[in-house]
Amino acid sequence: MSPRPPTRPATDAARALGRLEATRGLVPPVHLSASYVRDAEGGYFEGHSYTRDRNPTYDPCEALVAKLEAGSEALLFSSGMAAGTTVFETLEAGAHVVAPESMYWTLRRWMGHLAERDRIDLSLVPTGDLARLERVLRPGHTALVWMETPSNPTCAITDLSAAAELAHAAGARVVVDNTLATPVLTRPLELGADWVMHSASKQLNGHSDVVAGVLVTREVDAGWERIRHERANRGAILGPFEAWLLLRGMRTLFLRVPAASIGAMRVATFLAAHPAVEEVFYPGLPEHPGHAIAARQMDGGFGPLVSFRPCGGSAAARAVVSRLEVFADATSLGGVESLVEQRGRVEGEDSPVPADLLRLSIGIEDPEDLLEDLALALETV
Repeated sequence: MSPRPPTRPATDAARALGRLEATRGLVPPVHLSASYVRDAEGGYFEGHSYTRDRNPTYDPCEALVAKLEAGSEALLFSSGMAAGTTVFETLEAGAHVVAPESMYWTLRRWMGHLAERDRIDLSLVPTGDLARLERVLRPGHTALVWMETPSNPTCAITDLSAAAELAHAAGARVVVDNTLATPVLTRPLELGADWVMHSASKQLNGHSDVVAGVLVTREVDAGWERIRHERANRGAILGPFEAWLLLRGMRTLFLRVPAASIGAMRVATFLAAHPAVEEVFYPGLPEHPGHAIAARQMDGGFGPLVSFRPCGGSAAARAVVSRLEVFADATSLGGVESLVEQRGRVEGEDSPVPADLLRLSIGIEDPEDLLEDLALALETV
């Protein structure tokens, strides 16, 4: 009999790795216990002692994310911010960190606060600018290079392989926020990253009903052991029920992400041709400055996020939002429903995002309804 080949990622996700417990239930169970009984020798069954360290509900969820990202191990966190900030908490005081100018604003602002308190030495570079990255790197001193591609919300693109090569030559660890692309479209560990971060509240879960984060490592080393230790000591853990919801959401990941990417491409193409639109940010468009790189390192689509600037400035942008009905005016992205947000108003005056930029998160509705909604709203411009 011929050996059975390994299953593909979409099958792994749909089957939640196909692990069955003693009951043979098709759906993985939720383990709500916070504590576990020791055996006669004082040990614990499969290492489960207290849920702040491990919970059986985490195991299949972490194993699935690790496999999808081609990593050795994954750890769940209570939010994407908890995952991201834990990385920085493991750095030595005053460590040099390089991060992009265009990235998830809350985390970038938090990095700035760390720098103000001399916890880190922060250098910001234009997203995707390899020449600037090379100039700011300090061989032997730069501890961490943070990347995000496509960036939120301007959809800037970074050549991960080239950037990782520069960072590693300087002795730095590379962490990539893969929230927008997901492992369906991009696998940063295969492109040179050391760790991958997700705000799992977004596309991994995909249903706008969980706040969660995850880190994945290419190899288990001393740095990763510090991450594991820090998570347990800080208590930045996910509840068992939320972990179960996240696992359930990931079972449809390979259906939702391509569907949202197809819809996003339709929306971006429509907006790029509309006379009331001044600028569109989407890496799937041939005219996007990072399109060639995105096409090379993204497989099967360009993600759910489309940003654009309508003609007429901030007031016109607000008028467009007020006319939209299929798009909900709400924070977040990556759910089954489409959302719109005027990001500059949310992030504040010190944000680099243009005040008139509208960020669209494309869901899985019929794209024709999204286009009609946008067309009617743009009549106000």
